[in-house]
Amino acid sequence: MRAPRRLLPALLAGLLAACAASGPGAGERAVRREGPPAGAGGAGGAGQEEGGAGGEGRRAGRSVERGRPALVLRVIDGDTVEVRFRGKVEDVRLIGVDTPETVAPGEPVECYGREASAFTRRWLEGREVRLEFDVELRDRYGRLLAYVWVDGRLFNEVLVREGYAQVATFPPNVRYVDRFLAAQRRARREGRGLWGGCPVAEAAAATGGSCDPSYPDVCIPPPPPDLDCADVGARGFRVTGSDPHGFDGDADGIGCET
Repeated sequence: MRAPRRLLPALLAGLLAACAASGPGAGERAVRREGPPAGAGGAGGAGQEEGGAGGEGRRAGRSVERGRPALVLRVIDGDTVEVRFRGKVEDVRLIGVDTPETVAPGEPVECYGREASAFTRRWLEGREVRLEFDVELRDRYGRLLAYVWVDGRLFNEVLVREGYAQVATFPPNVRYVDRFLAAQRRARREGRGLWGGCPVAEAAAATGGSCDPSYPDVCIPPPPPDLDCADVGARGFRVTGSDPHGFDGDADGIGCET
């Protein structure tokens, strides 16, 4: 049965309205509504973390979310910073890494110490970071022990990978030790930072790049020459076996503790 002639204009208007509602403009609006909110790829967001240190984007994202915000007030040296955290000023010692000393009382500035401090200053000073804690919250000096995340990247790991720090393991705070050791192997292989011009690296090169098995977490060459703690950048590393350099004076399995 034909529709009455007077109904045709109304039917045509309805069809046109339906087409307009399903046209390209409406589809584009729907896509825009379903996309990420503005700023989702900013500092600390998942967008940046996919390209974070060591390709650990998604894992880094979860860690950053668990971390707690803090403002870095100043850099004390390469592995220690002063922050404002929960309304208090605190010193924070980065977990699992050790940079050459620059502020130890009565001690000379160690090789690559100034460079490490300057690197940390460029990355962290005046910036908001996130602190992730491990099993032990403080060291014997009362400093907070933390993994420091900045822009979705684990800065402790960045220090090691760029050759400004060596791995220093203090159980039970060992959550990322495998990542740190992998970063150290890469830095040493590429001759980055202290591995390219400090006594330990030079001695390792002179002995064919060998590392003494008594020090499994750091690369320290066997004698000769005999090395003292002042000759190596690492602190608090594991000592097993014969300890040919005598780094573990009190025989507790930890070398160069102070």
